[in-house]
Amino acid sequence: MGPEVTRAALRVLEAAAGACGAAVEVRVGEAGDAAARRYGEPLPRETRRLVEWADAVLKGPVGETARHVVIPLRRMVGAYANIRPAHVLPGVEALRPIDLVIVRENLEGLYAGIEWEVPGAAFAVKVATEAETRRVARVAARYAAGRRGRVTVVHKANVLAKTDGLFRRVSFETLRRLGVNADEMYVDAAAMEMVRNPLRFDVVLTMNQYGDILSDLAAQVAGGLGLAPSANLGDEKALFEPVHGAAWDIAGKGVANPTAMILSSAMMLDWLGFHDAARAVERAVEETLAAGEKTPDLGGNLSTEEYASRIAGRVRCS
Repeated sequence: MGPEVTRAALRVLEAAAGACGAAVEVRVGEAGDAAARRYGEPLPRETRRLVEWADAVLKGPVGETARHVVIPLRRMVGAYANIRPAHVLPGVEALRPIDLVIVRENLEGLYAGIEWEVPGAAFAVKVATEAETRRVARVAARYAAGRRGRVTVVHKANVLAKTDGLFRRVSFETLRRLGVNADEMYVDAAAMEMVRNPLRFDVVLTMNQYGDILSDLAAQVAGGLGLAPSANLGDEKALFEPVHGAAWDIAGKGVANPTAMILSSAMMLDWLGFHDAARAVERAVEETLAAGEKTPDLGGNLSTEEYASRIAGRVRCS
């Protein structure tokens, strides 16, 4: 359903750019399963050139080849911090009230992909460095400064004393030096608490694999993966994408929920400095959902295009 939700997001992005005077030049590149069939590789050379040209990348779901698209893209833009907000949107049935941001280290941990197999066994290396931990902790501090000012460091240092222990130690050193109010929680306890009492969290700073899992959990508490945007931030470039995947069972049926993709585009506008345009998109999404205009997964009857059209029609700059 990548092309469907991408078209919807671009429609809203165009409306926001026009209404708010955001000078955004958009170029489209192919990636994923269809690109692999057409060009023999899921991330074609021309698309890589576009990534090098761009200030920011907005990526839709790409299918089974996601690992061969997402990881190279994150490395191309130097995206060391993955940002995944979760909060309840108007008109959406949520499991619990929730309003948090997960700041996930994005290049290391077990997802560094260092693994090998020998007869009868397989091994993976978990990577944690002081340099990467410091800079992602600084990102968590920035987000906390714009919210309620609190960071929870999530780890499993009671078992993984070296890798998680380093992440815990350096995170606290960095946050305390920046004057941030920080506490900590083991990842299993955090998962339980995020369901039981999610308002206990403000900003969650955690390692790569833990952040991947906890952000899906938080999205479901907030109402579902179809609503969950994300940002992958580097120092000079950034990659924005919905948290969800390809959903083959509804692909091509015109019923996919593009909210996560649309909100990812709002995060992109905000990162590019078009703050009014970003807020305009977010307000338009909220007003549309509050009016009961929804896709089928949320209990509505609008198609992907109809839903995007309603949002685009509500985009206005204050």
